[in-house]
Amino acid sequence: MSFDDIIDRRDTHCLKWDMMEKLYDVPQDKGLAMWVADMDFRPPQVVLDAVQAQVDHGVMGYFGDDSAYRAAIQWWMQTRHGWSLEADHIFTTHGLVNGTALCVDTFTKPGDGVVVFTPVYHAFAKVIKANGRRVVECEMTQDNGRYEMDFDAYDAQMDGSERMVILCSPHNPGGRVWSRAELQAVAAFAKRHELIIVSDEIHHDLVMPGHTHIPMTAIEGIEDRLVMMTATTKTFNIAGSHAGNVIIADPDLRAKFAARMMALGLSPNSFGLFMATAAYSPEGATWVDELVGYLDGNRQLFDTAINAIPGLKSMPLDATYLSWVNFEDTGMTREEFTHRVEKDACIAVNHGPTFGKGGDNWLRFNIATPRARIIEATERLAAAFGDLQ
Repeated sequence: MSFDDIIDRRDTHCLKWDMMEKLYDVPQDKGLAMWVADMDFRPPQVVLDAVQAQVDHGVMGYFGDDSAYRAAIQWWMQTRHGWSLEADHIFTTHGLVNGTALCVDTFTKPGDGVVVFTPVYHAFAKVIKANGRRVVECEMTQDNGRYEMDFDAYDAQMDGSERMVILCSPHNPGGRVWSRAELQAVAAFAKRHELIIVSDEIHHDLVMPGHTHIPMTAIEGIEDRLVMMTATTKTFNIAGSHAGNVIIADPDLRAKFAARMMALGLSPNSFGLFMATAAYSPEGATWVDELVGYLDGNRQLFDTAINAIPGLKSMPLDATYLSWVNFEDTGMTREEFTHRVEKDACIAVNHGPTFGKGGDNWLRFNIATPRARIIEATERLAAAFGDLQ
């Protein structure tokens, strides 16, 4: 299998390709889907073989004895991230949006404030609001085109009703890999305001060469307030398996979360467990290394082409496969530059305002697609904004 293989995902019940016409009015027959954060690549063969083994067996019963699954998670976190964790600290949720919602539900009460650093992954605000909690948007600043957090400003925003902070690490949509000092600052902020920290690290395996992800567990003094979230789904492009992990070291927090899981009658999808167990393996690790190299090539090609178009600028990408592009210098309204991308270039993308404060002049492009499509997308964009040349 090659990452250059073009796989037609249309008419396969694919959200990314089959819904772009309905949601963005981008024609399915000639549109490029660069919005939903899944990849247009098949997962590694070891994952496909695990699914095929279950199909060949033919009996789709309840899953039992998840010790190999938990051991695979432990091995991956230790080997890839230098993080040693206990098997009984792992809870399996139906993906990390579900994991986030469960954390909000378990550790906060209706009316409580939940802090997010915006612009940030739109599902955070969605589940906070759906749980009857208040979204507290702490807008990030920019230094040389990169996001930074301003904790003096955030301290002034707090009114004492906040109970949780959700950190996106690495950051989506800005692609930042946070430094140790920045993570320590988040930890200190949480301690000052007595906040539970939920660290969503779903993109932690997709880090570009020259950058190193630091798990929030590496920061000392926050064990009693830290909830970690990880998953195989982004790393291996198996989002449809809806399997994610909430990992909690503190026994009190763990007991509360376990009780809520029990009350809601939640149990994982067996296919997700089989796939994750297979993915977190030496074969899976080799595939991820090859994937990151390919994504890095896409990143360089996309950034070079975007930054050559007057008025457009992409934020430097430390991690993820999501390029955050600023259209402010075009002098156009948001409606006008979005119209050019969607109607003239026929590309479906995520709209900046959905990511919260600070997103108005931005669009998010998914570059986890065969390189031929990256080339086509950049050529279409250059033509759509050709009058600015």
